[in-house]
Amino acid sequence: MGKMRVRRAIRVLEKEGVLSFSIKALQKAQKRQQRNSVQRKIKLNFLVKEADVLEADWTARPYSPHKNKATEPYTVNWVMSPPGKGEGGGHQNIFRFINHLIKQGYTCRAYLYSGRDFQDKKEAQTVFEKAHPGSSLTFEWLKGPMKPADAVFATGWETAYPVFNDPGTAQKFYFVQDFEPYFHPVGTEYVLSENTYFFNFFGITAGNWLAHKLNKEYGMRTDHYDFGADKKLYRFENSQPRKNIFFYARPVTTRRGFELGIMTLDLFHKQNPDYEIILAGWDVSDYHLPFPYKNLKTLKLEQLSDIYNQCAAGLVISLTNMSLMPLELLAAGTIPVVNDGLNNTEVSNNPYIKYAHPSPASLAQALTETVRRKDLPKYARLASESVKGVNWETSVAKFEEILRSELHG
Repeated sequence: MGKMRVRRAIRVLEKEGVLSFSIKALQKAQKRQQRNSVQRKIKLNFLVKEADVLEADWTARPYSPHKNKATEPYTVNWVMSPPGKGEGGGHQNIFRFINHLIKQGYTCRAYLYSGRDFQDKKEAQTVFEKAHPGSSLTFEWLKGPMKPADAVFATGWETAYPVFNDPGTAQKFYFVQDFEPYFHPVGTEYVLSENTYFFNFFGITAGNWLAHKLNKEYGMRTDHYDFGADKKLYRFENSQPRKNIFFYARPVTTRRGFELGIMTLDLFHKQNPDYEIILAGWDVSDYHLPFPYKNLKTLKLEQLSDIYNQCAAGLVISLTNMSLMPLELLAAGTIPVVNDGLNNTEVSNNPYIKYAHPSPASLAQALTETVRRKDLPKYARLASESVKGVNWETSVAKFEEILRSELHG
């Protein structure tokens, strides 16, 4: 077969010349490319299903809450993305609030939703039960109308679409942990996530910055709970001088400002070469970093308190909503150095959080000023005592209070 093609090509070349031969060869190559491209059509790939976006016409038929004056005990549906193999911070917080409601006698159901992931629900159940043994929460993939409930929560921008489209009479809420448009470059996903704040759900937010922003800029009805710190996980155990610096180094999460943090630590190391820099949150061994460091990669929550107790200060960069980490560091007597901004200061005005402008020079100076305090061991103990009254029990109680107030009508 190959020899026949060669002889045919030679005849065309002899009869029609090089130019004609070249044109025909290019035409054939183009046809082959077109045939192959049909097989490689690129599909739109979002966290949300396109059909749900198209159905959720919030401009023509806005959602109007059903005020049913539900009676206790309440039933609450939760729509969430599948938890990863290890429970992330977002899911950890969702499950913290769900488990509180279950303990108070509520019936809670978890519906999994994603335009991309199709995790086996057994895997989600396993991840959850490993972290929360004894809980009665069960998981189902969302494949149509949800079972009747008094309330339903969207827990991320993509889940707000199926919640908007659900035909049930449950009052619709939005559990907002961050300003999610900031997770994307300005484009389609930015707009799709931003649009969900116009869905007229009642928003219960993590901290006051989000509640204020969503109410002022999008007209959402909102209320908030304050951040807590788990004293069983984070404890003050070292009153001696500390010679380490901690940085939550997570290059795959852009809002954590990895590059800004590395430049900050480069300056800090030049000024304070006797301090060891500890990086955790991701394996950064593939990165060329300009200073010596200890790469702890990813750690279990139970390991963090021991690490924090080795550190005089922790660099925490939060470019969207404030991280949970500053309060956790304080509980262990580690002074958090955090980028200044309303997204952080409106969430916590704890006087032991050292805020600095989000520039390498300012953040490095703040770290240097912290570690050079002559009273640092005593200051660390006072920092830990400053969060004694900050706990998740207060936060979940406030959350339930808001929910009950809305359901009572």
